[in-house]
Amino acid sequence: MRALQQTSLNGPADLRLISDAPVPVPGPGEVLIRVVAAGLNFVDISQARGTFAGGPQPPYVAGIEAAGEVTAVGEGVELELGTHVVGVSIRGGAFAEYLVLPAVAALPVPAGWDDERALGLVVSWPTALAALRLGGLGAGQTVLIHAAAGGTGQAAVKMAKQYGATVIATASPEKHEVVRGLGADHVLSSRSTDLAAEVLRLTDGVGVDLTLESVGGPTLDASLSATKRVTGRVVVFGLPAGEAALSNWDLVYKHQVQLIGLNIGILIQTTPQLYGEIMGELFRLLATGVLGPAEPTTYELADGPKVLTELESRATIGKLALLL
Repeated sequence: MRALQQTSLNGPADLRLISDAPVPVPGPGEVLIRVVAAGLNFVDISQARGTFAGGPQPPYVAGIEAAGEVTAVGEGVELELGTHVVGVSIRGGAFAEYLVLPAVAALPVPAGWDDERALGLVVSWPTALAALRLGGLGAGQTVLIHAAAGGTGQAAVKMAKQYGATVIATASPEKHEVVRGLGADHVLSSRSTDLAAEVLRLTDGVGVDLTLESVGGPTLDASLSATKRVTGRVVVFGLPAGEAALSNWDLVYKHQVQLIGLNIGILIQTTPQLYGEIMGELFRLLATGVLGPAEPTTYELADGPKVLTELESRATIGKLALLL
């Protein structure tokens, strides 16, 4: 089968299109899908650079998120052949014509949706909702959302406004119009050299109640500085800009905030009940029209290396998908 194979840990530029990858075989509790669309995510970049904890070693078929048609099932699986599902495989393999998924991770594509429009259901949207929930966002509070023009950021802005929050969003200037259209109350430049000061000015010097920190690097320090002392919460769930040093001295004497780490895969594994509650709320938001089918920008499979490179450089907007 055709697939995108990661050949090094030097980044997505070393993805190679191959035509002789073996078609995987589903084992017990697994399903095989004919991939129709695969989602591109920052996780793919982290794995390609070797910074994803426990990530695959090259050469490997890349991609973690895909939607498509069930063509075979393993022992103990009752899912009907021909069902269209969307799911995630952290071990990779989504950038290919066929992918094996755990049956429990294969979510039926909602009726009337194209496969590519369902991609946000399993990565971007649950991550955004989990961050807001773990961060305890309530009506009347103020939330700072970084990377607000991306797939996860866009969902977080919409949800936060639905919950009655004031939203301060960051994005590169050319994306501000898109973010304002989502309902953000204030949009700041992600390239600002004094982002924390701008946030403090908007909040009369007290800072935000919650920050969704998905950038890392020097942005983490700005996020901590922009968050309300003692009662403010910072949920950290991404680090595309790199790691950031933070010591216990910082938390005692400089940033007296509540710091929460989020990895959606670990949340699913360790707190399945909480994940079920998050997905239940997510489908309520879909039913009431707060969220709708994703409208990804689509590309051919061979374009994967170029698109991931653009995603890494923050040149993209919204959800991105490869069509097979």
